[in-house]
Amino acid sequence: MAIRCRSEKPNNDKIEVDLSGPNGNAFVLLKLAGNLCNRLGYDQDRKERILDEMRLTDYEGLLYTLDREFGDYIILWR
Repeated sequence: MAIRCRSEKPNNDKIEVDLSGPNGNAFVLLKLAGNLCNRLGYDQDRKERILDEMRLTDYEGLLYTLDREFGDYIILWR
């Protein structure tokens, strides 16, 4: 999983999300996932399947799905 400690923070071009701040709440993360789906050209069906999976679980499951689907583009910091 790409959730890391802030002390390991390198400089890179990935989107960085501090899960302990306001951008780490589930609603912001769902919006981020939707925006990434659009930017990556995912069709509506694929986008909805990803977002539905994120909504149908707890916060840790939401993070797992977000990391699985977009881990190449984002870093999640605890």
